Amino acid sequence: MAKTPAFRRKKQNKFACFCIAIVVGMLLAVVSIDGMRLQDKYNTFLSKEAELTKEIEKEQDRALELKEYEKYTKTKKYVEEVAESKLGLVHDGEVIFKPDKE
Repeated sequence: MAKTPAFRRKKQNKFACFCIAIVVGMLLAVVSIDGMRLQDKYNTFLSKEAELTKEIEKEQDRALELKEYEKYTKTKKYVEEVAESKLGLVHDGEVIFKPDKE
């Protein structure tokens, strides 16, 4: 087996180092581009999370209002208001004055 001269080994080593540097550079570029994409997605998801949190709070407030309204609809006052407005009913001895229609 013949040995290769020292100057050829140095050229081969330089070429191998150059190829390795190119591959490492390309990997670095790909990783950084994917990192930027992931950061954009992360920011988008953060904004969506904030919007959804606000929406959840609104819906929880609405649920509380509906529970309060449900309690109100079970009161005697609500029944009287509905009877007066929708059915035109009045209490005993109560007189209703309506304006003439012109």
